[in-house]
Amino acid sequence: MARKAPTAGKAKGVEALTQLGQATTLPASPEAAVLETVANPRPKQLYLVRFTAPEFTSLCPMTGQPDFAHLVIDYAPAAKIVESKSLKLFLGSFRNHGAFHEDCTVNVAERLIKAMKPRWLRIGGYWYPRGGIPIDVFYQSGPAPDGLWLPDQGVPPYRGRG
Repeated sequence: MARKAPTAGKAKGVEALTQLGQATTLPASPEAAVLETVANPRPKQLYLVRFTAPEFTSLCPMTGQPDFAHLVIDYAPAAKIVESKSLKLFLGSFRNHGAFHEDCTVNVAERLIKAMKPRWLRIGGYWYPRGGIPIDVFYQSGPAPDGLWLPDQGVPPYRGRG
């Protein structure tokens, strides 16, 4: 006897999504990438969402050589949450984008803030060494809301091969 798959209720706003469940290609640039959002299922609840991108890549704007980072994005949603496939495509669009570490990290934060208008957002960009110097870039939209649990981002300082 075949079992019927469980039916899930559809989340608000998913009908407007253009990327989730569709064949997609990597956007040509961060500017061309579309960050999609859906209604927050718990808009009155204060909670933290974390996205971790341990293999983020971009290009050095001077040499064209690849740069690698471990990004940790934390945010407290308001009315909207970011749809994760669109975030993945947005982050992947930096792969052929030339920019300094600081610009890439803050660009990600600003685009997310513009798309979602969260209560609060922070990003840690833990960049692997360029010229022998690791560069870590941190940004947050303001003080964290009272009562929001903020776990450590969990990325140890760079220690090389020692």
